[in-house]
Amino acid sequence: MSQLFTRLLLATEHTEFDAGAESVAISMAQRCKLPLATVLPLVSNPEYESLAPEIALRAEQEAASKIAEIRASAQAQGVTIDLRVRRGEEPYQEIVDEARERGSELIILRRRGKRGFLANLLVGEMVSKVLAHAPCHVLFAPRESQMWRQGVLVAAEPGPQGLRLVKTAAGVAAECGLPLYLVYAASGNISVTDTKSFLAEAAAAALQLGINLQIDVRNGKAFTEILASAAKFRADLLVIGSRNDSRIGRAMIGGVAQKVIGLSDKPVLVLNLT
Repeated sequence: MSQLFTRLLLATEHTEFDAGAESVAISMAQRCKLPLATVLPLVSNPEYESLAPEIALRAEQEAASKIAEIRASAQAQGVTIDLRVRRGEEPYQEIVDEARERGSELIILRRRGKRGFLANLLVGEMVSKVLAHAPCHVLFAPRESQMWRQGVLVAAEPGPQGLRLVKTAAGVAAECGLPLYLVYAASGNISVTDTKSFLAEAAAAALQLGINLQIDVRNGKAFTEILASAAKFRADLLVIGSRNDSRIGRAMIGGVAQKVIGLSDKPVLVLNLT
């Protein structure tokens, strides 16, 4: 079968917080025998460079050192890196612009960092903005992340978008030869008939890819049940959805999505459903 994601983009500042994203991205590229596009955003602006040239020079030197380390790590695993440094006032904007220019299908980046007071929240400020403006899917990787080897868990509910989530997650599971689990936190707003129909369609869609779907219907707070189901099945990749709202220029990262991304100790793939 064809590969789901062939145009990967690793976004990294090569800090301790980026270690998981780098590990996962390099492993994905190695597994699929793909080159790995990489962007390293560097905070800068013309006024800053003119007023503090020595600081700007030091930043350039540090960036050069980081580039060498990233290349060496990738080469050690047989992966070719196409790395670009992008300078700008907002790192998230440089990442999004790079993804758009390259036609990336998947951005891989850390969950949070240390910059700014929002770094203490579930999801860091910079990565929240990447998700809000990304033109493609985004994979969030905690710092200890590794390539998934045990199972894929998808959180979905009845409806066309839920079925799209299941189909994509099934594709990921099939590529990696892993079991697939579907967790549905039941809602009183959806009829029993619609629920049964959706679950049957989901199982059939997975079976078309040679995947036997295990279904876990739970009652309770959605994010709590999703994380509990992931622990139950020992899934080491979670798949959820995000809906961009073009009217206000942001993605729905609040609520369930934010809590799942922020509290999971495993990588979380957020699919752009627009």
